[in-house]
Amino acid sequence: MSNSKSAITLIVRIATAFLLATAQLPALARDDAPASVVQELVPFASDEGLARLARSNAKVDFPMLSNQFEPQSNGAFCGPTSAAIVLNAARGRDAGLPRDRSRLAAGDLKYIPSNFDPTIARFTQDNVIAKGQKTRAQVFGEPVTINGKRIQDFGYQVRQLDEMLRANGASTRLTIVGDEADEQTVRFELAENLKRRGDYVIVSYKRDAVGQHGGGHLSPLGAYDEASDSFLVLDVNPASAGWVWMSAATLVNGMRTFDTVENRGYIQVHAP
Repeated sequence: MSNSKSAITLIVRIATAFLLATAQLPALARDDAPASVVQELVPFASDEGLARLARSNAKVDFPMLSNQFEPQSNGAFCGPTSAAIVLNAARGRDAGLPRDRSRLAAGDLKYIPSNFDPTIARFTQDNVIAKGQKTRAQVFGEPVTINGKRIQDFGYQVRQLDEMLRANGASTRLTIVGDEADEQTVRFELAENLKRRGDYVIVSYKRDAVGQHGGGHLSPLGAYDEASDSFLVLDVNPASAGWVWMSAATLVNGMRTFDTVENRGYIQVHAP
């Protein structure tokens, strides 16, 4: 009889422990809430990521952007890099494009004939800055006065990038995603852009609002997959995060964040 009582007591203890453990699961789920956002980011290089591109009917920008893609050269240049990629995609064969000689050292020209220019006419993440109002020094943190305060304003706010794109000859349409912005409207505009040839879109979002590590970031969009309701973000900083499919809700959440003077948003870009 004592053995039976001991067995029953053990079963009761196990059952009690199980009930106590499972009772804590909802609290743990709430504590791990950000993981649900991270799960919405599907790597482009995965089987699912490639399948989304294959079935997408809003991907006409992808070939040109992929052909012109380059990673940002430093942490402050996500804006200039996105601009260079999109400008080259939109205007890459135009006459009179700028030539960037900043990457040539004096020694590189030692054996080059004096009447030959080895540079290629194209936009680069260095030369696009020169025509914009924001200086290179300010991009790297030279203090500026904004709303009466002296601050460091690293990189580019989305409106500053819009001005720089127009200064480099592009036609643009800037949309700030306000706190009350309609997700359906944003989704429609972005998806329609990705169905049209000759115009492109750059998004400004906050990384930690979409399940990534880091602060503000800018990158072009490459495609939209209606079945999964997700956009392909061609991240210009592959050292930090690769190309990912991001749900429309997550992307809007990342753009609906404050940056210095106003919310972030997106820029639609096309050749004039």
